[in-house]
Amino acid sequence: MPVVFIALLVSYLLGNVYIFVRGLQALGQISCFLKWGYGLAYWTGALMLFAVFALRRSGHIPFSVGQIMFHIGSGWLVFTLYMVLFLAITNLVKVFCTSFHYGFAISLLLTCCLLIYGYIRYQHPERQVLNIPFDRPLTDRDRLKIVAISDWHLGLGTGLEKLKKDVDRINAEKPDLILIGGDLIDNSVLPVINQKMDRELNRLQATMGIYMVPGNHEYISGIEACADFIGKTQIKLLRDSIVTLPCGLQLIGRDDRQNRTRLSVRDLAQLTDKSRPVVLIDHQPVDLAATENTGVVDIQFSGHTHDGQVFPLSLLTRYLFDISYGYEKRGHTNFYVSSGFALWGPPFRIGTCSEMVIFECSFAGR
Repeated sequence: MPVVFIALLVSYLLGNVYIFVRGLQALGQISCFLKWGYGLAYWTGALMLFAVFALRRSGHIPFSVGQIMFHIGSGWLVFTLYMVLFLAITNLVKVFCTSFHYGFAISLLLTCCLLIYGYIRYQHPERQVLNIPFDRPLTDRDRLKIVAISDWHLGLGTGLEKLKKDVDRINAEKPDLILIGGDLIDNSVLPVINQKMDRELNRLQATMGIYMVPGNHEYISGIEACADFIGKTQIKLLRDSIVTLPCGLQLIGRDDRQNRTRLSVRDLAQLTDKSRPVVLIDHQPVDLAATENTGVVDIQFSGHTHDGQVFPLSLLTRYLFDISYGYEKRGHTNFYVSSGFALWGPPFRIGTCSEMVIFECSFAGR
């Protein structure tokens, strides 16, 4: 993992050096003062994210300032990606058309247009509806509406105003049950506490309750601090535990892979009542065969991948994960991997979508 991180860091820095040099060439003969101004502005943006991560737990940065810094710093990641791609394409064009001299300006324009499109798309999550039949009954009903979301990433990325809109979207569905598939909190619990986001989370409405599992970002933020915050809300945190709802539905909440001693799916499944339906929440969609082999899990809901968030990174997640996004049924189990209600870092969705998943569940006759 450190090798991968170092490789990504070096690639990011080299990409920015390339963009910076091309920018200087495009500026042409300007004064030294303007060149220094360009350099200062450019590298402030390029290095902003490092400053945010270094200061994320200090508590000394006002939320509004920290949020601006976070959006600039994380947005620069996507800016770098597309600028390098477009500059490489314009370089190729110049090979065949030597009179072409506007590569940097065109690359900058295309990148900015793409980022604007990606920001608008991120602000409008989609509503995915799946009809899932269960072959085992509940005790008192034959239908159930579950709203499932993952990767909310509350904090500097997803702020209070967006949280309010998201809560309204969920409540408008009038769900029986709400499931949160991990990464409720982003990189630090401090901005979540300072913005009193627990008040908005306590506006969520579901007749049968709200349940979540930890994601890797709860561990990045400090799992105990996150658990303390979640304890102030109506959300029930499941960590390698099983809850049986009054209707008979069984929820298995699996701890995240960051906990190296977490229980296996097989061990958890053995604790369930085989005559009643089972829903598993597991943040990271890995080792899906283990879930399928239990023969008792009706739905596994996961997140984590974000579907790559922006193209072409979506191609990478499809290579890394057995199911990187969407629905698939294997054996007895219905798998759904969500692209996330919000996202980590850059506020852009390019070639992917943010989403809220609605499971319209029907059950065998009692």
